[in-house]
Amino acid sequence: MHPVSQNYRGEVAQRWRFDDGGGEVGFISSVSQPFCGSCSRARLSSEGKFYTCLFATQGIDLRAPLRSGADDAELLRVIRGAWVARTDRYSELREELRRATPETKKIEMYYIGG
Repeated sequence: MHPVSQNYRGEVAQRWRFDDGGGEVGFISSVSQPFCGSCSRARLSSEGKFYTCLFATQGIDLRAPLRSGADDAELLRVIRGAWVARTDRYSELREELRRATPETKKIEMYYIGG
């Protein structure tokens, strides 16, 4: 196997191509090699909550603004505001956060498409 270059800025998988050309495999090591500082991923739950981290404990409600008639510009303002103000660094601070709040329940990956 040999390493493969990133496909795009912020790609988090370290990819390797099989020498025989039969495909490739990628590894995402968010715990041992955190990428919080360059993360460009967000998730939207089926209930309309916007999550700025795969390990989030809470999301931003987008369903309420939609139901009250928010237009695209207003939704963009809410999403942009949440993204710019985010402090998610779970992978970088995992041990510290677990000691401080061991009972914190994270959103399950299956719920937000992780």
